[in-house]
Amino acid sequence: MASEVSRKILVTSALPYANGPIHLGHMVEAIQTDIWVRFQKLRGHTCFYVCADDAHGTPIMLRAEREGITPEALIEKFQQQHLADFKDFLIEFDEYHTTHSEENETLVREIYQQLQANGHILTKTIEQAFDPVKEMFLPDRYIKGSCPKCHTPDQYGDNCEKCGATYNPMDLINPISVVSGQKPITKSSQHYFVSLAEFAPFLADWTAPNAGHVQPEVANKLQEWQQIGLQPWDVSRDAPYFGFKIPETENKYFYVWLDAPIGYMASFKKFCAAHPEIEFGNYWSQESNTELYHFIGKDIVYFHSLFWPAVLKGSGYRTPTEICAHGFLTVDGEKMSKSRGTFIQARSYLNHLHPEYLRYYFAAKLSRGIDDIDLNLDDFVQRVNSDLVGKLVNIASRCAGFILKGFDGRLATELADAEQHQRFIDAEKEIAVAYEAREFSKAVRLIMALADSANQYINDKQPWVVAKQTGRETELQQICTQGLNFYRILAIYLTPVLPSIAARSVDFLNVPSFQWQDIQQPLLNHRINQFSPLLTRIDPTNVQAMLEETQILVEKEKQMTAANAFDPPLADEITIADFNKIDLRVAKILQAETIPEADKLLKLTVDLGAEQRQIFAGIKSAYDPEQLIGKLTVVVANLAPRKMRFGTSEGMVLAAGPGGSELWILEPDVGAQPGMRIK
Repeated sequence: MASEVSRKILVTSALPYANGPIHLGHMVEAIQTDIWVRFQKLRGHTCFYVCADDAHGTPIMLRAEREGITPEALIEKFQQQHLADFKDFLIEFDEYHTTHSEENETLVREIYQQLQANGHILTKTIEQAFDPVKEMFLPDRYIKGSCPKCHTPDQYGDNCEKCGATYNPMDLINPISVVSGQKPITKSSQHYFVSLAEFAPFLADWTAPNAGHVQPEVANKLQEWQQIGLQPWDVSRDAPYFGFKIPETENKYFYVWLDAPIGYMASFKKFCAAHPEIEFGNYWSQESNTELYHFIGKDIVYFHSLFWPAVLKGSGYRTPTEICAHGFLTVDGEKMSKSRGTFIQARSYLNHLHPEYLRYYFAAKLSRGIDDIDLNLDDFVQRVNSDLVGKLVNIASRCAGFILKGFDGRLATELADAEQHQRFIDAEKEIAVAYEAREFSKAVRLIMALADSANQYINDKQPWVVAKQTGRETELQQICTQGLNFYRILAIYLTPVLPSIAARSVDFLNVPSFQWQDIQQPLLNHRINQFSPLLTRIDPTNVQAMLEETQILVEKEKQMTAANAFDPPLADEITIADFNKIDLRVAKILQAETIPEADKLLKLTVDLGAEQRQIFAGIKSAYDPEQLIGKLTVVVANLAPRKMRFGTSEGMVLAAGPGGSELWILEPDVGAQPGMRIK
């Protein structure tokens, strides 16, 4: 095979958010990208793979506040976790950085100022939901309420998960801020926008199906969005916000979706600083003749296929060669779900199962399309055990013993069947085309068909029978040499998918390395090393243990989420005189009744020592009435009576918790008596 021209390629995958652990959905993309990059390197091309943690935005700011640490400490913690998970899944980055870096801040400012100088930035005043307690503007996903269309409760501020309706967050019925639990208000603010409409002709050409920059199904969706009209893209956020401040402003920050993709460039810039022989401009300038590929999930194609090319074009940089989108991961046919216990973290998998099991299974399902792939756990066990252990590793284990025992580890000087060996070599072109096109499932099918042929060859030649017959030693050596050469070719073909098995195969076969061109020449008259099992079968009990660990982690997260759902900051400072105005009394609950017409209220009769009172308390979802009778609790005794359609409430019962079933009334210690004042 003639060597193809060496290519220069830069590859990125979407940046994991530095706000939580890596899960198996992330691994679909990381594994797909890593396989493609390893294939390019195996072929001898110059290919760099860079990534980073996406480290800015409101969620990171709020989580850091809840944990009582700085945002910088939070993103450092998760970056270390992410890197450990990726490393143990054998993902090999040339550089893994963070968007909260000097390189990224410099590039973001330069690109924004270039967009501004070229007339692509406009300003306008917009109205947004504002949390009056937290004193911050709220992203849509930080507002919840009942859907204005179907009235389903607990829906986010952008769309209803039940009926699919989209709406303005303030259109929700009884909207609340998930940060403080209070009702948001509307407030005006000046924002900065990239004028996408100016790029409409360019984007129409760039995203056309025949341009080759996006997959056909993605191109069709992008055309729909463009026909609706490209609206100005808001690239600013108001303080408080964790990110980079916009130059010449007091309280405006770059929106995370501006600085995140620029993080690809910043990560590569950091890599170039450590490798002076590599020039940043050769890969990112408009004159660049290198290749640039972004691997992403289909949920962010809008950002990467419209907004990102427009930003690059408008600021004087080159645009991507291709956006490689993929589908989502389902588990046993269902969307990854915390409620079902199938939201599997990468570390939970790694605690119980070998990473190459999953790398192979994903490869066997991945294509260049954007269809979702399913992790069917029963099929996962069966396929890995059948293909990797029963077929691939079996070839080496069936032949190595005879060579090591009977021939001191030395392979024959010629093959038993050169024609059959050539069939394995001739498959190279079709397998390479499948890898290049990201049709990994096709590549795996072709390779496993060859593995079937190799096993059939060994079955037909029966080396275990030949070994018992005097005078057939040369034939035995050639048969087993043939089998091990089959294995070597298959191991090279699968090196991008199974890098650890490939590395151990290199040691076993006693060769310097695996390179794609090694397929062309058989390994003859060569001494191999001792063979040890390269992979063991999946034990289904390990899969069950992974699921049990997942369920435990899901329950812990639910408890933490409930405890922190509305965790407002401490109230403004008061004096002792202010506190003395509130008359808190121990009360005994004498009666508790449901109110059929009320969703949240219970009607309580309480004893305050000198008198009895009626109080309506919003604790119906947390307590059955009979649970409360006889309990001591604490009430605000001097609260002005409130007339309600069920009667008059003459006080307030004190409780803690985020709401719903997560509420706990305050209970005084043993010895307290009704009517005692709390002070």
